[in-house]
Amino acid sequence: MGQKVLGVAILGTGAISKFHARAVGDTPGARLVAVCSREKVHAQAFASEFNCEAFDSLDSMLSHPSVELLVIATPSGAHLEAAVAAARAGKHVLCEKPLEVSLERVDAMIQAHRQAGTQLGCIFQIRYTKALEPIRCALREGRFGTLTYAGVYVPWWRSDEYYYASSWHGTRKLDGGGALMNQAIHMIDLLCDVMPPVESVSAYTSSIGHPGIETEDAATAALQFRGGAVGVIYGSTSSWPGQAKRLEISGTGGTAVLVDDRLSVFDFRDRRPSDELIAVRDRDVGCQTAHGATNPVAMTHALHSECFKDFVNSLQRGIPFQSDGSSARRAVAVIEAIYKSATTGERVRL
Repeated sequence: MGQKVLGVAILGTGAISKFHARAVGDTPGARLVAVCSREKVHAQAFASEFNCEAFDSLDSMLSHPSVELLVIATPSGAHLEAAVAAARAGKHVLCEKPLEVSLERVDAMIQAHRQAGTQLGCIFQIRYTKALEPIRCALREGRFGTLTYAGVYVPWWRSDEYYYASSWHGTRKLDGGGALMNQAIHMIDLLCDVMPPVESVSAYTSSIGHPGIETEDAATAALQFRGGAVGVIYGSTSSWPGQAKRLEISGTGGTAVLVDDRLSVFDFRDRRPSDELIAVRDRDVGCQTAHGATNPVAMTHALHSECFKDFVNSLQRGIPFQSDGSSARRAVAVIEAIYKSATTGERVRL
């Protein structure tokens, strides 16, 4: 017998939704069957492009017998209600980052799906960057020695129009934050994924580059990880013209630096012939996917496809999904602590 095909529905028809629709199209065992928007005309246009059924009611779409997985692509602060509705309808959820704009709302989503016995996952597609594999392997093998430092940098640019022409970008209620919660969260998630847990943060935030927005357009934080390593987070949407995002990890035995989707440094005290091959391969390949340093839609859906394939595979085989609710929660916890530290001027323990 052939493998069962999961019916996928998308909530939201904004720019990111088309990335999701294309990712579903690349995913074996999944088929896009429905889309929902409050504006029926938007849903109909999307449905016509991607050959699925259009809805203007989430409840009606969730009651459709072919819908088994809901992809949430609405503004961040509107994820909770849709996720809970899906759980009550017995549907799995794969949600755009962040899961929600506060830990309280994230935890309500997680609890709803635990009670329903459904799977909740978050779209953190950067985790599927191929150049991360050698870094993860080196960490597992202890090649970094004693970890001493890790940092992420997201020096991006967004125009005034990005904020002022949007009904939700840069708002506390629906964006939950600015450069950290919306843009840098992918790299903060990587930091949480590969390093020991963050134990405390001291931070500053600013909106000096886009005066008048409710949230930050630049932020810095000093971190301390469990075990004693220190770290840095820098996120910005006011760094014209926008530069590549970067992850750095160092220890007493080696250093690795990831710039967008390639390794620029992969150097260890216990050098191996394969290390140079890995570094040369990544330098020769270069960036294979466009990135959002300046334009939020200047990327391909390649990594989204890998995320979708992993989620569908986890459902079909009954195995854990690497960016489930509990895992995706960590980045929001760190960002929430950064905001608290920046507001109070005090060091915040997680």
